[in-house]
Amino acid sequence: MSRSEKKAPLHRKVLWLCVSGLLGLLFFFAQHFDDWRPAKPVETHDAPASVRKLLESRESLYNNIYVYEQGSNVSMTFGYNRHIYTESIFNTLDDRDMPVAYTRFMTTSLIYAKNVHSILEIGFGGGRTAWYLHRFLPDVPITSVELDPEVVALAHKYFGIRDEPNFHVVNEDGRTFLAHANEHYDIILIDAYRGPFVPFHLLTKEFYQIVKDHLAEGGVVAQNIEPTTMLFDSAIITIKSVFPDLDFYLADQNVVTVAYDGNRLSVDELASMAARRQAEYHLRYDLTQMLAARRVFSLGDGTIDLGAKILTDDFAPVETLKAIEAHNRKWQEP
Repeated sequence: MSRSEKKAPLHRKVLWLCVSGLLGLLFFFAQHFDDWRPAKPVETHDAPASVRKLLESRESLYNNIYVYEQGSNVSMTFGYNRHIYTESIFNTLDDRDMPVAYTRFMTTSLIYAKNVHSILEIGFGGGRTAWYLHRFLPDVPITSVELDPEVVALAHKYFGIRDEPNFHVVNEDGRTFLAHANEHYDIILIDAYRGPFVPFHLLTKEFYQIVKDHLAEGGVVAQNIEPTTMLFDSAIITIKSVFPDLDFYLADQNVVTVAYDGNRLSVDELASMAARRQAEYHLRYDLTQMLAARRVFSLGDGTIDLGAKILTDDFAPVETLKAIEAHNRKWQEP
């Protein structure tokens, strides 16, 4: 037997180990690729992801922020625990476009409100929902509350946000802002995701009671909730414990809830108001068409787990404020 023949088995072993390692790597990436999907479903309109360009990144006290350009779209993303989550998308060719579907359905709150004299938004991000409403309702004061000043700065730099009359952005925690506010609002919008989750203090019964206390007569609250979160059922049960009337709007993989107090509005009343407000404001995304996506929520219809727990603060007031401050700080990765 020749020397080359004697070494052949070793060569085959080395080759087999290389192939096995390559297959293992391919299997790993296949299993973990979905972990990089956006927390908020998005719709892209032009260039493939391969030509996405990083415009700027900032590390703030609360977030790792990345702004990308992709064709005519600019996106704001948050990095959290090695994952990337899309917060906002801005069409630079059309500031009235809302590329992310759920942001359109946040405007269905206009159908439910008795009046539209003032709007509050908790969670600004790239400012697309608030700016859209401002463009079509320029005479209505809109206040947006955003915890992270770097997010606001980037929104002004890349997302077409400008300082204009009746459009005001406040750097503060949303719950803290409400706790000290004297104003009442016809519409309160809540979209305060930080990567994959909503801060706990913006999901509790006590928080929704504060929201309710700051609604004007006939006011309404709309909130974006990601349905795959483990707290989804509890979040719905908690909202329902404060607001007896609750409707759903399915927007791709997100859910927009619209909650209000008082007598439940009938189908005819909602249809009439949608037509009236659409005629008054001439919105890009027609309220009468979006109303068709409405789903009525009632306990026991099988939509959620009735055994889900109502979320509460479970803290004394002083401890709650300390917990909010601690929770708002960016989680540090090891």
